[in-house]
Amino acid sequence: MPSDPIISLRGVTKIYGSGPTAFQALKGIDLDIAQGDFVAVMGPSGSGKSTTMNILGCLDVPSGGEFLFKGRHVETLDRDQRALLRRRYLGFVFQGFNLLSRTTALENVELPLLYRGEDKKARYDSGMAALDKVGLKDWWDHTPAELSGGQQQRVAIARAIVTQPDVLLADEPTGNLDSERSIEIMELLTDLNRNSGITVLMVTHEPDMAAYARTIVHFKDGHVERIEEGVSA
Repeated sequence: MPSDPIISLRGVTKIYGSGPTAFQALKGIDLDIAQGDFVAVMGPSGSGKSTTMNILGCLDVPSGGEFLFKGRHVETLDRDQRALLRRRYLGFVFQGFNLLSRTTALENVELPLLYRGEDKKARYDSGMAALDKVGLKDWWDHTPAELSGGQQQRVAIARAIVTQPDVLLADEPTGNLDSERSIEIMELLTDLNRNSGITVLMVTHEPDMAAYARTIVHFKDGHVERIEEGVSA
């Protein structure tokens, strides 16, 4: 069950550009995300949800306000420090899978460990364990072209969790999937959240996918419009 906040945003703003052409994407975001929560982020295009997720993923920095991760002020970190935080604590899942086409499922999953400098046996053991978690251990030697869309997204999720992150950020993870495959992916994310304790932050436009979350955060015009409990709360 959710506990103390792992992430806190206080008065976070984001301005792109300067002078008369400046655009304020975020207008003072206050948000707490509890460790172990499953959060769906919703809102129309231009509402600020993607900007917020980029800041939470340490891919962008706020123009103002405070961003605390496990009590540490992320807004004060430099680029290299943010990269270390990202590699150590965060996993990412994208709508387009972003798999390397000419490598096997296992090699795709091992990639974050390769960047960490882990040896071959450690990469193999961790990669196979991650594939096992997503139900694809027997498909380890298949390339993306030999996998269905749902299987490719499972490989992408395995790659995201192979480093045992505290937080998994998923950007429209079911956007390229049919209804049946979408349900499979949402059930997998729910299982990882409940049984592995991973905090899940998911952007989605689909209310039926958001319903899997415990908490639903609605964005509008650069603000958090409202926060409500999901069906799974």
